[in-house]
Amino acid sequence: MNSADFTQLSQFVHYTDQRFDLPWLAGAFTDSRPQPEIPSRAVWLSLILGEVVQIGSHLQLEEETQLPQWQRWVGYPKPISHDTFGYVSERLDPAQLRRAGVWINRKLKRGKAFEASKLKGLLVVSLDANEQFCSDHRCCEDCLSREVTCKHADGQEYQKTQYYHKQVYAQVSGPGWSVLLDFEPMRPGEEECAAAVRLLRRMRAQYGPRFFDVVVVDSWYAQGPFLKSVVEELGWPVIAVLKQERFEVYQETRALTAGKKPDHQVERDGRQVQVWEVRQLRFSDSYPGPVRVVKVRERWTERQRVGQEWTHQNKEQNWIWVVAGDLDGYDGVAVRDWGHLRWKVENNAFGELTQHWHLTHCAHHHPVAVVALLWIKLLAFTLFHAFAVLHGKRFRLGRATLNEVRKQIYRSLLCGEPILFFSG
Repeated sequence: MNSADFTQLSQFVHYTDQRFDLPWLAGAFTDSRPQPEIPSRAVWLSLILGEVVQIGSHLQLEEETQLPQWQRWVGYPKPISHDTFGYVSERLDPAQLRRAGVWINRKLKRGKAFEASKLKGLLVVSLDANEQFCSDHRCCEDCLSREVTCKHADGQEYQKTQYYHKQVYAQVSGPGWSVLLDFEPMRPGEEECAAAVRLLRRMRAQYGPRFFDVVVVDSWYAQGPFLKSVVEELGWPVIAVLKQERFEVYQETRALTAGKKPDHQVERDGRQVQVWEVRQLRFSDSYPGPVRVVKVRERWTERQRVGQEWTHQNKEQNWIWVVAGDLDGYDGVAVRDWGHLRWKVENNAFGELTQHWHLTHCAHHHPVAVVALLWIKLLAFTLFHAFAVLHGKRFRLGRATLNEVRKQIYRSLLCGEPILFFSG
């Protein structure tokens, strides 16, 4: 075992203590139990540490809390049952957990952690929705539902109801570090845009109008009411993918750029990028304000193996982005670069959370517990990445992956020095 394995947990504890006042933060969380035998802080710290070291279920977490090292870390000298984790998670206050997220992200920004995430001097937030989990049987009053078509063994089709939870997430996306700021659960019967506007209104109240500069979204949000709410009411410019050929602005852009030379030609990551810009177009009746449209063609050569031979194939992608709000000082190349940041929320957030952080596992299906446990996962996700990316030398030097750093923290929990930061 590497000697660094023995110190990783103590380094993580020291970093979160010095950087985010984690002992004070942990003590601020309460739940609605009338006379709790187990302190809320011990339960919360166990859930946080369980996420960091890849504990996938409350049953497994119960086993880990029997470790003397674990008990020293959370400051509670007894095991904690899986029933307790479920019972407490129903009685946590998601608003308290959200305020903790705001506290941590504000600390990160004040510490210049987001400077490397700026592009052209602006900080971009990407919005996207993600389905957390679904079930054919379990449901709660906050579940969304849909009818799906299935087949019996004999091939005969039948309809069944499926229940699921889905949230809209907001992430700081950039060439450097990407961080999830907040999420908003979708309510039964509503579309993504309604949840996204509700999310952005809350973020403006909690983070302020200048915490980030631009909102980037996919084609689902290219709708007049959404653009009107974000640009005119909240004051953020929006860059949205435009795919709907039925829009007049789409057809007009195609017609105005046909046969014309591109306004800009650049190279990005081995791709030859051509950019056309059309300004002062009318978007729709619901958002009549002028918009700018940026059309992009990207071409590159991709090396592929076919049979026993390597071949080179020419590839091409075409994009159209609509820009609403004041970004007139930036050219179409900047709009293209910002638009491509949207994939960060799918790859860096949803992809990693699903593959390595058990995002799709429902530890306790209850309306409050689902939101509270998701917040705890995201808090752990942010704290760990701040430690590994901003503080940890082994990851920054390429000597360990993020997964290996998490394993080192767990090994140091088992074999390292007793941790007493949070006892008492």
